[in-house]
Amino acid sequence: MGSFAVDTGVLDDPAGAALAGPHAGFVRRQGRAACYDPEVTPFAALPPGADGRDWADLAALIGADGRAVVIGDHPVPDGWQVGWQDEVVQLVDAGVEVADEPEAVRLGPADVPEMLDLVSRTRPGPFLPRTIEMGTYLGVRRDGRLVAMAGERVHPPGFTELSAVCTDPEYRGQGLATRLIRAVAAGVRQRGETPYLHAASDNTGAIRLYEAMGFAVRRSLTFAVVQPPQS
Repeated sequence: MGSFAVDTGVLDDPAGAALAGPHAGFVRRQGRAACYDPEVTPFAALPPGADGRDWADLAALIGADGRAVVIGDHPVPDGWQVGWQDEVVQLVDAGVEVADEPEAVRLGPADVPEMLDLVSRTRPGPFLPRTIEMGTYLGVRRDGRLVAMAGERVHPPGFTELSAVCTDPEYRGQGLATRLIRAVAAGVRQRGETPYLHAASDNTGAIRLYEAMGFAVRRSLTFAVVQPPQS
């Protein structure tokens, strides 16, 4: 595990810390459960040692047909459906060489349809119609077509997650993802914050790339996509 120049404890529950802090404008809360507006992102937060009442509150927040991504060691109660569950590696900036990217353009609401199309073809993780509101998103266009992007997602105090890193299959191998990560990280650093990101534990190629860039593994976290019991 890496050593870091800042206290990273807030990253044990990044969604909960973000919803109680910089992303409070997106929060939906009931009891001790919280989640983002479902059009923004499916991430939710439960307290340590979450009990049946907490899970019932989460169910009320997201609705019977809703899904949430829960981070942490939370045993899923009987009756809840688990669509996906895995260990995810969390990596934190430990000396990334950031740099502006001359070819990058800032993406806005008008670009969302193209962003959703790129995500649907590359599957970098959850990206919804309002995810762009979570932070800055940069993209690269070739012949007017969006072919790569990266941006900011969960934002606990002092940290910003880099996410939605993806490249059209026709344009892979050109270093676009690496260049966009460095550019987004540069913006995070300029605010006096620390970039971090996540990778599936079995995605060893991505983890090696991030480590070569200057990210260091902090810890593993359990991510689970859950749906409430159906009545």
